[in-house]
Amino acid sequence: MQFSTYSSPHTGHSENVTRVMAQVLLAMIPGIIAMTWYFGWGIVINIFIASVAAISAEAFILKLRKRAITPVIMDLSAVVTAVLFAVSIPPLLPWWLTVGGMLFAIIVVKQLYGGLGFNPFNPAMAAYVLLLVSYPSEMTNWLPPRHLSTHSLDFLATLGIIFGNGLPQGLSWDALTMATPLDEMRTQLDMGKMISEIRHSPMWGDYGGLGTEWVANWFLLGGLFLLWRRIITWHIPVSMIGAILIMATAWWLAEPEANPFPAFHLFSGGVIVGAFFIATDPVTTVTTKKGQLIFGALIGVLVYSIRSWGGYPDAVAFAVLLMNMAAPTIGYYTQPRIYGEQEKKGGI
Repeated sequence: MQFSTYSSPHTGHSENVTRVMAQVLLAMIPGIIAMTWYFGWGIVINIFIASVAAISAEAFILKLRKRAITPVIMDLSAVVTAVLFAVSIPPLLPWWLTVGGMLFAIIVVKQLYGGLGFNPFNPAMAAYVLLLVSYPSEMTNWLPPRHLSTHSLDFLATLGIIFGNGLPQGLSWDALTMATPLDEMRTQLDMGKMISEIRHSPMWGDYGGLGTEWVANWFLLGGLFLLWRRIITWHIPVSMIGAILIMATAWWLAEPEANPFPAFHLFSGGVIVGAFFIATDPVTTVTTKKGQLIFGALIGVLVYSIRSWGGYPDAVAFAVLLMNMAAPTIGYYTQPRIYGEQEKKGGI
């Protein structure tokens, strides 16, 4: 038989980095549309700003490194980083913070380690944590869902706020923004209120926050698309979500008036996006199937622990970054035995 190549592998694979990243972006479209519907044009504007900043930063650093620019830009990895970052930040975040986050993500976290395939940390989450720790006030100015908003912002008004032209006349940040469902739940529980009292607020939906639960559902649809396309495997999403549900169910059964219903943790923050789009990043995760189960489960444990007893109610970014550090060790100890290799039992 005549092969097109002289050495193995003789058959190619239809997937490449660009096709994989394009499908990830495609899978995120339903969630992005839902976020825009519920929380306004800031989502789209932030995606545009972050994408331009990410591509520009990558081109600049590649030029300094005297590397080919076009192939790296065309693999779409910088755009995926930008979109993941943009859907994680508040819709009205000042443009210079978005640009600064992308410069840190692409130049420091990605390119200074050698580029795609060498970065030990998820760039989007590293940038998010940097801004959250450095600018906590700006990073907590979240808009209410459109059904609860008393002051709607059109595209031009949103653009003006993001680019520093100030708030519309007669509005203040307190009137325009509100706490996230995770922040509100944590604050109210710390004040000694019971779950049944807290859920009387109009900000709550069936399981999570009004609006946020539907955004999570649409991102879940995108995650299932990635599973169907075999872009990711089920190991990390299932183990991460399973660990959160097991811990949340245990505490909820023990004291239901002091701990929210388990589904609340899935549909009120970044768990779904984290499980399907962030923790599954092939560069910063574990390659072995057993290791992926451990990796995902430990992320779930950290998310629930930080949400319940830590200082950051969402916690997905922190949990992912902590486990990025542990990924090489988990991979080392979960390598499958080589075919034909016998287990050594003492001696030499």
